[in-house]
Amino acid sequence: MPSPVDVIVVGAGNRGENYSDYAVIYPDRMRVVGIADPRDFARKKLQARHKVADQNTFNDWHCIAEREKFADAVLICTPDRLHKDPAVALAKKGYHVLLEKPMAVTEEDCTEIVETCIQSGVMLTVCHVLRYDPVIHKIKVLIDSGVIGDVIHIQHFEPVGFYHFAHSFVRGNWRNEAESSFALLAKSCHDLDLIHHWAGGRRYVKVSSFGSLSHFTKENKGDVGWPVSVICKNSVPDIESVTEALRTGPYGRCVYECDNDVCSNQVVTMEFEGGLTAAFTMVAFTEEICKRRTSIHGSKGELYYDGHDIKVFDFLTNRTTKHTADMSVPGNFGKGGHRSADYHLIDSFIAAVMNKDPTLIRSGPKETLASHKLVFAAERARLENRVMFCGNPCDGESR
Repeated sequence: MPSPVDVIVVGAGNRGENYSDYAVIYPDRMRVVGIADPRDFARKKLQARHKVADQNTFNDWHCIAEREKFADAVLICTPDRLHKDPAVALAKKGYHVLLEKPMAVTEEDCTEIVETCIQSGVMLTVCHVLRYDPVIHKIKVLIDSGVIGDVIHIQHFEPVGFYHFAHSFVRGNWRNEAESSFALLAKSCHDLDLIHHWAGGRRYVKVSSFGSLSHFTKENKGDVGWPVSVICKNSVPDIESVTEALRTGPYGRCVYECDNDVCSNQVVTMEFEGGLTAAFTMVAFTEEICKRRTSIHGSKGELYYDGHDIKVFDFLTNRTTKHTADMSVPGNFGKGGHRSADYHLIDSFIAAVMNKDPTLIRSGPKETLASHKLVFAAERARLENRVMFCGNPCDGESR
């Protein structure tokens, strides 16, 4: 039996903690042997959970790059703007890389990450977790089986949720493009990646997009009280921490008095080779939170996904068939909002490294780079108010 995969967690926040739980469930498959995070409480919490030696805990990922290689892989779960440098440096050291999405906040940095991993001969998994969701993966399997014939059009909708948007994209870490990234990249690169995935490798040739920041501006502030939501710096929600967070932290701010500038609603339309068209809508002002819906229209039938189940209507038989998938995970894995997708993502990455088999990775470098470039093209189309005519996405051409 192969030896466990030794990993270093770079960024001990929610995502790093979530993925590292795999080592608790399967210590014979993965071991956490190093941690890097500038926050003492986060680093020490993960260190205690995985019994990591003091000499392998760091407050800066540069310390890992300066040492001799002491693990098989790194899980890079840092904030968006802090992805590229550790990914490139640690890939050059020979570490296989699991990298949180988005890969980076510029097209050039995304390209550099992919080129470095390929040149260094290391595997790259980008955390497009929805590709690993069993039900969403079933959609791809059904498309590839030909059950709806040739795909003609894809319609995909993401309701962000009024609470989630206010919390994360008005007050929170992803509110300001200069500090994080634009909303389509931070929130919806998952969705454009899925559309690109479902399109079956067809090259996108035209992209347009429209969107804006609505409502959460100073001009819309009323004269009544406003609700608050907090995250305490030390992750302990006691009275003192909550009071301090409300008094000094970003989550105690009025949603109409923040420095947010990212879109709260955006639409993207796409045309792929062969005439396949697609449309995506992201909107903040919904009751449902991230319960995505998809309809895919083919020459022989129609597929509809409501966030839970898949229904396929067959034009020839006039019958509807319902499809489901097993969503269970061992040990109640993870605390994230991606159902069982987080588990299947880390499980695939560890299996790929353990067996030296990159085909086990569903979100590898080249296709993920192409879908990221689709996101950048869409945002450029919105900003420049024009249709983007795209060349080879892996060459980054457009006109």
